[in-house]
Amino acid sequence: MTSSVKYWLYLGAKLAVAGALSYGLQRAVQHSFPVPPPNRYSLHPPLFLQDMGFTFAIFAVWLVAAALFTVAMVDQRRRCRVCLRRLRMPVATGSWGNMLTFGRPQTSWICPYGHGTLTLDDLQITGLGSGDWEPHGNDIWKELESTNSRER
Repeated sequence: MTSSVKYWLYLGAKLAVAGALSYGLQRAVQHSFPVPPPNRYSLHPPLFLQDMGFTFAIFAVWLVAAALFTVAMVDQRRRCRVCLRRLRMPVATGSWGNMLTFGRPQTSWICPYGHGTLTLDDLQITGLGSGDWEPHGNDIWKELESTNSRER
């Protein structure tokens, strides 16, 4: 299985778990409120927007669901595309005060096993960017050995 497929399957699994938790929470709220007696228009009139407690409980469920999906997406964004480990060692580059001289502020995150580097812009004018993932080669020590041999 390629690393990209594993990355997207992991995201799908996290979203499925978040969806299942949200659905279960919504069903628990629906079963915790009594069913209203039938009226002449329908057998089971809806509780939503008719019962204030039920309406606020459903709004709370959907806020929790939105938070679960947001946490899943933010967590996935900061994972290695190859081994799915959390990216570590943030390095800030650029300058807020001297943007024209030193470039836009960015933060680079690296995989602890050297699979790649993710660079995220700190200044996002046009919305949330996806970041720039730069995979590294198979031999992570190659670059260090080449700089070490020049110093001798």
